[in-house]
Amino acid sequence: MGRRYFGTDGVRGRVGEVPITPEFVLRLGYAAGKVLAGAPAAQGAGGIGSAAASGRPAVIVGKDTRVSGYLLEAALQAGFSAAGVDVLLSGPIPTPAVAYLTRALRLSAGVVISASHNPYEDNGIKFFSADGNKLPDAVEAQIEARMDEPVGCVASRSLGRARRIDDAAGRYIEFCKSCFPGTLDLRGLRLVVDCAHGAGYHTTPHVFHELGADVVPIGVSPDGLNINQGCGATDTAALQRAVLEHQADLGIAVDGDADRLMMVDADGRLYNGDELLYVIVRDRREREPVPGAAGTLMSNLGLEQAFGRLGVQFERARVGDRYVLELLQQKGWRYGGESSGHLLCLDCHTTGDGTISALQVLSAMRASGATLAELCADLTLYPQKLVNVRIAEGFDWQTSAPLAQAREEVERELGNAGRILIRPSGTEPLLRLMVEAREETLAARMATRLADAVRTTA
Repeated sequence: MGRRYFGTDGVRGRVGEVPITPEFVLRLGYAAGKVLAGAPAAQGAGGIGSAAASGRPAVIVGKDTRVSGYLLEAALQAGFSAAGVDVLLSGPIPTPAVAYLTRALRLSAGVVISASHNPYEDNGIKFFSADGNKLPDAVEAQIEARMDEPVGCVASRSLGRARRIDDAAGRYIEFCKSCFPGTLDLRGLRLVVDCAHGAGYHTTPHVFHELGADVVPIGVSPDGLNINQGCGATDTAALQRAVLEHQADLGIAVDGDADRLMMVDADGRLYNGDELLYVIVRDRREREPVPGAAGTLMSNLGLEQAFGRLGVQFERARVGDRYVLELLQQKGWRYGGESSGHLLCLDCHTTGDGTISALQVLSAMRASGATLAELCADLTLYPQKLVNVRIAEGFDWQTSAPLAQAREEVERELGNAGRILIRPSGTEPLLRLMVEAREETLAARMATRLADAVRTTA
């Protein structure tokens, strides 16, 4: 499918520039509403779902804490109403909360206004189907096709209505708590929880507190402009300082829409998504068979080797949690993720959830009595060196003889103790070169060799 507006995670961009303008978002809401209104009442897994009690389709619209959320929420609401779709407004709430509430309330779709880990100047729109999964490509194609048609309006008696859901946060908090074993609690643990001044500011700390932890919340004062700014899962320096300052047992960081996770131990050591996925899978395997787990092309070679020692098959998807989910569904597996902290535990939720992922790690620690460092003792991550090389438009790196020769030499030198990944950027004229090796200096030297080969022809 040739996508014009939808990327791997919905529609995203700079606020005030197409596609993130009021006019475009209104058209998007109208087009999505017409697709929903024209769908059968139920389509099964992957479909668009059922209607509200009014007989009209209904959607929930959530958002993060960006100031532009007010603007885009109003435009979306107008578009849906004009198409005859009811709208439930949750206010600021994590992306995975919208996925959960869409299922729990038997709605036609869920919509999130967020640009995730991006700065406040950006924003985006992403959709969940009635079953809490990302919209299938075919449905996105229908919405894009509808956007070529003029925006109309149903008769007044058929207009969609809008109302606020006052208990959305509380419902989601209870759902998260249900994903933690009832035989365990978090009493005696001091946790620093960094919410990136984002959508989890009024949900994530409460989950851990209600399970018994002593919680020190940071990044919980959103002002519309400070989301992800020097905090959260994409910038953990503040969390690491706070853990040491408060003599906490652990630090937990989510990003602006609370679907990513990073953790810090009592010594201030940071644990990324690869390490946390290993802890979760290792714990699950001690209680039940785990045939396989999924990562991405960027997942560390050390993770793949550690899973191999556990007897867990490991496969890689394209970069993006959407593709990890697709791979898990194809294989019938439950666990996967990215080093960036997007983790999927399909026995708990249909989508990545930073809070629920943290609970799975904490469950593994409580059940075993081990620290994060001890649970990761059998996992040795390889140093990675990433180099971005600017290339001319139209440059075909796959036919570059100098690069092919350099790649062959590097692969021969690395042998089974390293890995190369070459991929073009999807947004800039850059070629991304990544080398993993047992030694950091070797990885850097090999990456430089590849970069020099690209520069001779690009």
